[in-house]
Amino acid sequence: MLKKIKISITLILLVTVLFSCKEELLPKPAGFLRLDYPEATYVNFANECPFGFEMNSEAIIKKEKNCGFTITYPKMKATIFLTYNPVRNNINALLRDAQTLTFKHVIKADDILEQPYLNPDKKVFGMFYQVDGNAATNSQFYVTDSTRHFVTGSVYFYAKPNFDSIMPAASYIKNDMQRLMETLKWK
Repeated sequence: MLKKIKISITLILLVTVLFSCKEELLPKPAGFLRLDYPEATYVNFANECPFGFEMNSEAIIKKEKNCGFTITYPKMKATIFLTYNPVRNNINALLRDAQTLTFKHVIKADDILEQPYLNPDKKVFGMFYQVDGNAATNSQFYVTDSTRHFVTGSVYFYAKPNFDSIMPAASYIKNDMQRLMETLKWK
């Protein structure tokens, strides 16, 4: 009987050893999503509103009410919203509203970088905001001539705000927004 038990245990161990040998599993190396966007080419956008600018030729622009515009990037699922307000002795209120809109994102933002913009030759003055972190918008700006015109712009993605995932698209559109801001001309 003892001999049968020893043989059974030996057979069980032998079968376990033979069938447990498998190829060693290794974790996959970290991979990164590579998103390549075409090099931006810009075209002048002229309209009946009191300002014009250059925009990316890949984007689709649509006029909204009161000289506001939406500039859509279908491949990136993002839209830049431009709003226009005439200045009527309310420059302080317009500036406060633009800054309040940006700083509402401070709850989710890791950092808000302010970049002043001054072009005295064109009479265009403003501020560009880069919002780092998982905020709803990653870039915003406002420009004004301080006496007659005030334009704000902000970009929103149609995705949950996860900055790591949308960073390539956010960077691409940020460059387009800066170009738009820097080429804006009053009529």
